[in-house]
Amino acid sequence: MKINACGWLSGVRRVPSPNFDARPPNQKTNLLIIHSISLPPEQFSGGGVERLFTNTLNCDEHPYYERLRGVKVSAHFFIRRNGEITQFVSCNQRAWHAGVSEWWGKTRCNDFSLGIELEGSDSVSYTDAQYKKLQYLTRRLQRNYPLKQIVGHADIAPGRKTDPGPFFDWKRYLNSL
Repeated sequence: MKINACGWLSGVRRVPSPNFDARPPNQKTNLLIIHSISLPPEQFSGGGVERLFTNTLNCDEHPYYERLRGVKVSAHFFIRRNGEITQFVSCNQRAWHAGVSEWWGKTRCNDFSLGIELEGSDSVSYTDAQYKKLQYLTRRLQRNYPLKQIVGHADIAPGRKTDPGPFFDWKRYLNSL
């Protein structure tokens, strides 16, 4: 698997999201942000995340979805519990994953970051398959982009976000790189 000049990783499922735009001119992509998501919360293997990222989520389908009505978000990648990787946005584009954010005094982290969503929550451990694919994907990204830092969503939006949560094993992940 390689990342082509257009920013797409070969060998993974591709589901283009409309929720992206151009990065600022001459902006280096040097931050990797790890997130977690499950829709509905604590439920895995459904299609809610994909529908959210492609603006096709039926907000009447589940009571939780009402709070997502009109929300337009995306990530570059999504890793399911079984390790399947889906890419939603080219790495060359700005995905809408970080929201209001700041890292080392720089705001608007979407401008200079890549976002990976793990299917999970703050109350469950991640799977071996997810760690294996996250490690693999991170190494591919590091070969193509000057990623100087790897952080969690909670690190760039403290008090607003908690993911990837207390069950994400940072030591295991970072030592694997």
